[in-house]
Amino acid sequence: MKRNTVQRQVILRAVQKLNTHPSVEEVYREVIKEHPTISKVTVYRNLRQLAGNFKIRQVILPGEQEIYDKRADQHYHFKCKNCGTLFDIDIAYRDDMDEAVKLKYGFRIDAHETLFAGICPECQNNHQDVR
Repeated sequence: MKRNTVQRQVILRAVQKLNTHPSVEEVYREVIKEHPTISKVTVYRNLRQLAGNFKIRQVILPGEQEIYDKRADQHYHFKCKNCGTLFDIDIAYRDDMDEAVKLKYGFRIDAHETLFAGICPECQNNHQDVR
């Protein structure tokens, strides 16, 4: 098990403080407020370790940079096609989908990611055009 260093604690607090799904760059900008000498490489390495230790969740969206989620539990996301915001979706995680895929294809399933896409209520209310 990896040591829980001061740097790692600062990085974890930064992810938890940000009310978004921050990128490495966003976490880095938050961390250097408290620790101006920390390198971006250190932030990146520690984010990966925190995700590997299930303290946070790494989210990889097709064609985009990786981002991090302060929620480490299995859950789904919704991405607005207009404003680009990523939302956590609080519906029950469907373990039965893992079993169904395993039975049909023989894969060993560790987890699944589901991303819902569409237009968020705020963009709908603003009648903004889809990008």
